[in-house]
Order: sequence, then structure tokens, then C-alpha cells
Amino acid sequence: MPPSTPDDRPNAFSIFAALAGLAGFALAALAVIVVSVNDGGDSGVAVQSSPEMVHVGASLTEFAITLDATEIPVGAMLEVTNDGSAVHNLAVKGTDIITPDLNAGETAMLDLSNLPAGDYTLVCAVAGHEGAGMTLAITISESASAPSGDAVASGAHDGTMTKEEADRLDDLMMASMNAFPAETEGVGNEKLEPVSIEADGTKVFELTAGLIDWEVEPGKVVEAWAYNGQVPAPWIDLEVGDTARFILTNNTPLGTDIHWHGITVPNDQDGVAPYTQEIVKSGETYTYEFTVVEEMVGMYHAHAHSQVSVPNGMFGTFTVGDVDLPVGRNISGVQIPDRVDLALELPMVLNDAGVIGYSLNGKSFPATSPISLEQGDWALIHYLNEGLQSHPMHLHGTRQLVVAKDGVPLDSPYWLDTVNVAPGERYSVLINPQDPGVWVFHCHILTHVERAEGMFGMVTAMIVS
Repeated sequence: MPPSTPDDRPNAFSIFAALAGLAGFALAALAVIVVSVNDGGDSGVAVQSSPEMVHVGASLTEFAITLDATEIPVGAMLEVTNDGSAVHNLAVKGTDIITPDLNAGETAMLDLSNLPAGDYTLVCAVAGHEGAGMTLAITISESASAPSGDAVASGAHDGTMTKEEADRLDDLMMASMNAFPAETEGVGNEKLEPVSIEADGTKVFELTAGLIDWEVEPGKVVEAWAYNGQVPAPWIDLEVGDTARFILTNNTPLGTDIHWHGITVPNDQDGVAPYTQEIVKSGETYTYEFTVVEEMVGMYHAHAHSQVSVPNGMFGTFTVGDVDLPVGRNISGVQIPDRVDLALELPMVLNDAGVIGYSLNGKSFPATSPISLEQGDWALIHYLNEGLQSHPMHLHGTRQLVVAKDGVPLDSPYWLDTVNVAPGERYSVLINPQDPGVWVFHCHILTHVERAEGMFGMVTAMIVS
């Protein structure tokens, strides 16, 4: 091809004109797809619908789904509005039909026209919202008519309920609380013992990642992702200077690795495929080996495909040595003894997503384990947040002395009754209950602990005798 002459070379103006034309075409096309369905000016996302389509109103709030009707004609559309203050969406469970995430006031259309007649479940797919009550059963029917406008709600109740309905909800709440502590199959967070100790002192551990049946609360059995059949995974507890070898066997369907969150390790042991290692494919094994060099409170979990494996249960506690306690010090007028003998050291792993959902150490109330202490006992609790949301952990009757953050002892410990733990964070708190009784211990985001059917989720109790 001969070189172009000045006359046939593109100039800046022609390039700009072409780009402007393309932009105008794109905007025109976008205008056909994205429209506002709120006359008040709030933006909304919609798919085009024909005038003869039946539209059914759906409202999302904290934490409920309200529909004009739950028997819907075949070919209908849901006009979904977020009437709450948090971000919500609406999905048909078990399908890929879902709205975008909607901010407060936004509206979108959920197209059900390709679903055949049958029974379906609507949920909010934002982490934890289904468990908090945002789930509603619907029926798509050939014989259903357009809705009358009588709203049907899930998860929430207002002042229009009858006395019988209010009494029923009171009974459900009291029954859920009286069921504590409920027995379920499976115990997590048990200390991991080495399978052998080498001549040079190296401690050898085995970790097997796989899918298991896990009873989160009485009667609720889910398919969890777990290490060694436990949720949380076994508690790894080492001393400073220990050399540990971890032999990982991957029996999950996806490739995996292990990241030692908050633990000081060499780069090639950090567990982040493909940067520090090859991904461990299903059916393969991989070995990590390192020496722990400082006292620490950390976690371990998968890094590859972690959005699937970690919320669904593949997380555990990793401690090295003992947290330095502020013995002999006066903290805000409270004298800490020169010697503190711990009656209990308890990792409490927080989760709010996946099949496990709102839970403490892999269990939802009333299946959470009570904390049993005697009057005047000292106990050390490590909060470890493996979830997707922050959790303000509130203990009734006893203040908590925050002594370490992310495993690092604080120069200035401080007292709180509520400790806010963000995802990935670890807080270590010292407690010293003085008053006997049953003291509730829970996340203070109330929809993480109560729903219409009663208490659930991130609740346990401290029983002081």
C-alpha cells in the first residue's frame, strides 16, 4: 500500500467528528435501554416491556419484600422499588434473574416473562439480607389475574397487625429464646494437633479442604466449604519460634490456596496464587512451611475463589503465643491485678454471608455456644471478622477491655461495652464479670439477631455462676 498523502490522512477534526457520531449513536441506543421509571427524577434501570404486560409492584425495605400479590400471571414483570435506606436488589433464587443493586429510591424492572408456571422464591441477594428476612415465596400461574393491590409482605410487620398476629409473633420470639442453647451436629474451632513432629522440631499439620453438610441452626443443614470438616476450621495455636509444615489437600471443586491473614510469613508462603505459588487444583496437594516469629492473632482462609469458599465456611483462627495483658496497670480507674489467670480464651469468628450466614463460630442462635464463667473469672475473647459487614459486638453486664488490635498489644488499652469489628479485623478483649446471671452477648445491628420468627444469628449468652 502506498504511503498516504496529506489529503487522505485523517485529521483531528475528522477523528473528533467520527467519535462524536459514535457517541451520539451509543447514547441514543442507551436511551432505549435505560430509562427512568420514577417521575420524581430518581434514576432507575428498566428493561423494555410491552403495554399488555402485567406489572406487579414490589417494595424492598429493611428487611422485607412486599408484593402486590404472590400469585402472579405468566409473563409478568415486577416493578421493584427500594423503599428502604440500605442497598437492596431482588432475585429469583436458583436462577440468574436479578435486578441491579438499587440505592434508596431507585426502581428497576425484574423480567419474569421467561419463567414457566410454578413456585419460586424471591430473595434479596445482598450478603446477609436473605437470612434477615428478605425472602418471599411466589407462584407463577396461567390462571392468575392482575393483582388487586393488596400487598403481601415478608419479614416485616407494622402497626396494622391483629392482636392474634402480634401474640403469635411474641410467642415465636419467646420460643426462640427459650430454645437456647440448642444442640446441633458439628463443632468447629477445635485446636489442630500436629500429625507428627520431625526430629528438628518441625510440627506437621494436615488440612483438607472439602464440602460438608453443616447444621447451622436446628434443622438448617447447608453444604458448607470447610477445612477438616469444621466450621470454623480447626484453631491453629503455635508458639513463637515454632516451625510448622501444613499439607493442604484440596477436595473442593475449585482451585484454592491458603492465605495466613495477619501472620508474618515469607513472601513465597503468603498463599496468593499465582503471585506466590501455583493454584492448588481440585484433587491436588500443596505444602506450606514457615517459622512463626512474633506473637499474633490472625486468621487463615482461601484467597483464590474466596468470594465462594470463605463466606461458605472455609475460615479459621491462627494464634501465636500469648497476648500481652496489661497486668498491674490502672486502666481508667480500674486496677488490673498483678497476675491474671485466664479461665477461658475464646476465638469468636464472625460471619454474615454465604450458606452459613449471620453466625458466631459457624452457628446461628439458638445453636450458638454459651460462655460459661464463674463470678470474678477473667476471660480473653478474640473477635475475628471473616464476613462482609462490620459487627458491633455488645456484651450485657460487663465492660470489655480492648487489649490488642489485629494481634498487636495496645499501649493504651480502653474499656467499651460495644466493640465494632470490620471485615478482616481482629480485636482481643479481656472481661471480668462480677454479677451472676444470664447476660446476652450479640451483634448490635438488630437485624443481624432478630427476624419475624424470633431470635437468630449473631447472639449467644454469657452465663455467670
